[in-house]
Amino acid sequence: MFDQFLRYANLSLLILYPISWFAPLMRAGLLPLFGLSEISVISGLQSLWGSDVVLALLVTVFALFAPYLKTIGLAMVQFRVASPRIVPALGILGKLAMADVFLIAMYITLVKGIGIGKIETAWGLYLFTACILASLAIGVLAGKRRTASGGSI
Repeated sequence: MFDQFLRYANLSLLILYPISWFAPLMRAGLLPLFGLSEISVISGLQSLWGSDVVLALLVTVFALFAPYLKTIGLAMVQFRVASPRIVPALGILGKLAMADVFLIAMYITLVKGIGIGKIETAWGLYLFTACILASLAIGVLAGKRRTASGGSI
């Protein structure tokens, strides 16, 4: 029963991740006098692709591909389409995915500390962070279930 819960929780991330990519992470403006514009993972990536292709590629890998591929890989293991031997590699993908949440938090802290601009966090930041943390927790729990049951999830 718990294994089924983990399967469906993992599958729900396949829907929640794309929602979190388009959801507003923050509202930012240069000065408090001007209106704030909403920034999402996708709008941030669009801006990066126009200015710094290498950084945009790295952020795309960490923010989009790493968590989504980890979720798909874990689903394949849970539904016995892929070998459980790939679970350690999926753990590495999960750690890479957490790097972008750290970077977003660092940028917010820096901008707030400078005091020139104004940043307000939005609900998408919490959804995106929850997706990453849920993915990590599901991966850890599935790994523990695999070792406790002798190799199958």
